[in-house]
This record gives sequence, structure tokens and C-alpha cells, in this order.
Amino acid sequence: MTGPYAEVRTIPTEEHKRKNNYFRSLGFRFMVMLVLIGIIPVIAVAAFIARSYQDRAVQFRISNVKTQCDVLSNLILTEGFLENPESRLLDGELSLISNIYNGRLLIVDSTYCVIKDSFDLDTGKTSVSSEVIACFQQGKGSTYYDNKNAYIEITSPIIDNTLSVPVTRGVLVASISTNEIVQNVRFIENQAIIAVVVTSVLVLIFGLILAHILVKPFRDVTRAIEDVTDGIEDEAISVADYSETEQIIDAFNNMLARVRALDNSRQEFVSNVSHELKTPLTSMKVLADSLNGMDNVPNELYQEFMADITQEIDRENNIITSLLAMVRLDKKAGNMNYEKLEIGSLLESVIKRLKPIADKREIQIRLVPYEPVTADVDSMKLSLAFSNLIENAIKYNRDGGWVKVVLKSDHKYFYVSVSDSGYGIPEDQIDYIFERFYRVDKSHSTEIEGTGLGLAITKSAITLHRGVIKVTSKEGEGTNFMVRIPLVKQE
Repeated sequence: MTGPYAEVRTIPTEEHKRKNNYFRSLGFRFMVMLVLIGIIPVIAVAAFIARSYQDRAVQFRISNVKTQCDVLSNLILTEGFLENPESRLLDGELSLISNIYNGRLLIVDSTYCVIKDSFDLDTGKTSVSSEVIACFQQGKGSTYYDNKNAYIEITSPIIDNTLSVPVTRGVLVASISTNEIVQNVRFIENQAIIAVVVTSVLVLIFGLILAHILVKPFRDVTRAIEDVTDGIEDEAISVADYSETEQIIDAFNNMLARVRALDNSRQEFVSNVSHELKTPLTSMKVLADSLNGMDNVPNELYQEFMADITQEIDRENNIITSLLAMVRLDKKAGNMNYEKLEIGSLLESVIKRLKPIADKREIQIRLVPYEPVTADVDSMKLSLAFSNLIENAIKYNRDGGWVKVVLKSDHKYFYVSVSDSGYGIPEDQIDYIFERFYRVDKSHSTEIEGTGLGLAITKSAITLHRGVIKVTSKEGEGTNFMVRIPLVKQE
């Protein structure tokens, strides 16, 4: 889109990229994880300590106040305070307890009248709270802790046990402040916050140092790879600090070796193909120049020269055809033309076409008797693959040798093996034979025509059929190629 309404895109700056890469880095994530691992336990422990202190302090306060209430209840009955609420001893005890626990004490008689209030606020008033009523009816005290308002309320029955049947004569109500406990809890929480901050800083510093140490080998790996990429280093690299970096380096070195081998193969291919393409042209030019330079050329010599020119044209055409086949097979499987085909008949036609080449060197080609196998295949591509395999078995064979083709099948796949009695493939080259432009038999390269594309074409054709190809070989004894392809078209 152009014009005033065109979309505006912000191009990330190098600084932005660097920061973004840092936040995505292993060191940063490790540091964050270490900080979280260090802080979360501290927060959990601090919360547990504060909660435990509060629960224990409240229970201890309740226990002490209940004990004091029991003592006061006995004193109230002994002093006859419920009948005559005048006792300097009891007043002193109430004031003492009220001051010690920073609370308020009320004495309620059997008519629910407050006969004594340590704060002198509700004396003479009626107290009909549910806790007081329950205490009179059941003869049992109750405890209630209000964490929000920071107080404890305790009701304790004043029971006269001198009668044959104990009677609740009154109720002692104590409202005790827990501000001191709350302040202590807040102090613990503040100390915990300080501990968390200090721990965070220490863990952060430790995490930075440790992350730097742990990530250093990976930076070394990156730097070494960049050196190879920039051409500073051309040998295998080594960073053996950790087993992980060693595995990465091993994988990179293996990849580098394969890339270099492939690059060498391509350079060799360019050289070989240039030579292969140039040689027929040179021969044709020499033959043509010879004919043009001679007057009254005999018909027999003319025909001989033209036959040689035709042979060179065919040779040139074969090279170009192989290159074009490779290009076509680089396309997607959507170009596959599937059809129901009898595989045995396909192999017979391929062998029949190649038999004259084998007969020239007295090489026997044998198709082992097989059961009929029908499969969904692209006949042209599969014929090309099997032609290359069988032709290679002939070319890289000994005079008077043999080539055996076996066809088998099961409920899902059909299998074709091509074995020969030829030169075999060196063990260190088996991994490279399916690479484009690679030729194994360097010693016979001047004798055996080819561009190194045959097996690459074969593997591509089989892969397009969702099949696999494997090879086993022993140098000097022969080679066996095994092909497995699905019977039914695979989506």
C-alpha cells in the first residue's frame, strides 16, 4: 500500500534486537529461575512463621485469660459480689487484669444485668448477647477471635458448685485487645520483606555470576561457529566445557564435514560436467573440421566420421537428459502421475532395455521369479529409478559378472533388491553416494561414463513415492540396493 494511508512499519534497531535477544537468552532465563527459586521459599517461610506466631500467641493469650477468668469467678462467688457488687479486692483484681491484658471485663448476673464494667460504661445495662445467653443455658464458656478488629472475646460462666446441682449464677465477659500480637506480626512481616529484598539482591548477584559462567561455553560455541562462517577458521572446532556443548560441536562438525564434502562434490561435478559436455563438442568440431578440410572425401570415410559425430551427439544428449531429470524431480510430489502398474512387467522392460549393454561384457542379468505385484506408482519416475540402479550394477561390475533383481511384497509394501558382483563401495563413502554429483569410483572415472546424478535421481524418485532405499556393500565383493515402496498411493 502506498500514499497517506500506507502501513507504517517500525524496523527494529540493533539495540532493540540486542535487548530482545538478551531477554530470550539462556543466561537471563536461568537468572530469573534462580531468583524465583531463591525468593519463593523465603516468602513462604516468612508467611508460615508470621502465621504460626499469630496462632500460637492468640492461643496463649486465650489460655491465660481463661485461667484468670476462672480465678475471678471463684473470687466473685466467695466475695458474694453478685448480691452486693461492692468489693475493693475484686475491683482491684479487675483493674489489674484489665491493665495487664489491655482489655475490658464485665460481670453479668442471672437477670442479664451488667453489675460491673471495668470501663464503667455499661454498668446497670442489660446484656443479651447470644454468647451470654448460651453461657447461662449451657453452663459452658465460649471464645471468639476477631482478627480484623484485633480482639478476643471470652465468656466464662460463674458456677456455684456448693449446691447439689451446679447452678450458673452469672457470666464473666472479657474483651481482650490483640494489638500487641498484630504489631509483632507486622514486625515479623517487615523483617521478612527486608530478608526477601536482601535475598533477592544476593541471589541476583549470584545468578548473574553463575549465568555468566554457565553461558560462557555457549558464547564460545557461537564465536567459533562465526569464525568458521567468516572463513577465519577452516578446521573442525572444539568447545568441550560441557557435554551439551560437545554434542552441539560434534553435530556442527559433522554437518560442516558433509557440507564441505558436498561442496567438493559440486566443484568436482562442475569440472566433470564441463569436461563431459566439452569433450563431445571438441570431438565433433575435430571431425567436422577434418571433413571440411578434405576434398573429395570417400563415401566410406564420410559415413564413418558422421557415425562418430552421431555418437558424440548421443553422448551429449544423455548428459543433458540426466540434468533435466534431476531438475524435474526437484519439484513437489504434486506432479506425480499415479497409475495402477504391474511392477514385475516394469522390471522386465527395464532389464530388456539394458540387456544389450550387459551382453557386451558378458554380464548375466537375472530377474528372480516373482509373484504378481500391482501398485500405485508413477511409471516414468519409477522406471528411471530402477534403470539407474540396474545400469549402475552393470557399469560398476566385472566382466563376466552377474546382476540379480528380486521382487517381493507384503500387505503394505513391495520390495525390490538389486545385487551385483561388482567392485563394491568403500565403507567411508556409503553415506555420500546419494548426494548429487558424487561419484564413488574415482579410479574408474575415466573409463565409466556418468555425471554422478544417477543415485541422486533414484533416491528422489523413490522418496516422491514415499519409499525408502538402503544400501549394503563390501568393497571388492559387490553391492546390494534395497527399495521399499507402498503398494497404495500415500497422501
